[in-house]
Amino acid sequence: MNQSPEQRFSNRVENYVRYRPSYPAELVHLLEREARLGPESMIADIGSGTGISAELFLKAGHQVTGVEPNQAMREAAESLLAAYPKFRSVDGTAQATTLADGSIDLVMAAQAFHWFDTPEARAEFRRILKPGGKIALIWNERHLDTTPFLRGYEALLRHFGTDYAAIRHENVGKESLQLLFPGGYTTHSFPNSQAFDLEGLKGRLLSSSYTPAPGHPDHERMLDELVRLFDECQEDGKVSIDYDARVHLGG
Repeated sequence: MNQSPEQRFSNRVENYVRYRPSYPAELVHLLEREARLGPESMIADIGSGTGISAELFLKAGHQVTGVEPNQAMREAAESLLAAYPKFRSVDGTAQATTLADGSIDLVMAAQAFHWFDTPEARAEFRRILKPGGKIALIWNERHLDTTPFLRGYEALLRHFGTDYAAIRHENVGKESLQLLFPGGYTTHSFPNSQAFDLEGLKGRLLSSSYTPAPGHPDHERMLDELVRLFDECQEDGKVSIDYDARVHLGG
């Protein structure tokens, strides 16, 4: 695929809004405690997408600036979060956020850092952070082999995914984390899960940028295989996608 990272999800926005997982409340509590967040603290959500992660912190009363270069996703977040007066949305990138020097208490990137793991992004994070500010990298890491369904789902993605192996967020390794957190970091994990009927499962699958979109030669064959897998594994009309919501946190 030759799409830039900023444009990969433009045709996935509706499914992304409806079917991507949020994050456990315990994750918010962790960051409130470790980053010493209060009502006046400023949070920058880098690669904020459709606002899934920002909403968690807005619900807890925090101020969040979403930085998102993809227009379709940014507009979806602005619509979703219009009722929150403490939300601000800007057209920016991880390398050029448009935010002021030393203005941010917590920089977070949820399900996003693997798209912009660059020296320029690391430098930009440092520029916008206040002294003593924190950086949190957050991912929902899907279980790959804990149930027959999850084993089958992973096999489906490996078979049909257009560039699945190349862009997995697990490609962000210890070297990248040590570069971002030269003073060290801690890792925290919380259980998370989604239950889907067949239509929801289709939406969840199609929210991923590496799955063949409508019109692709493999699109229908992929959906046929998904139906077969669902029928084989469903219980009471549902299947479960289980995750570890993982946070790498440092200063």
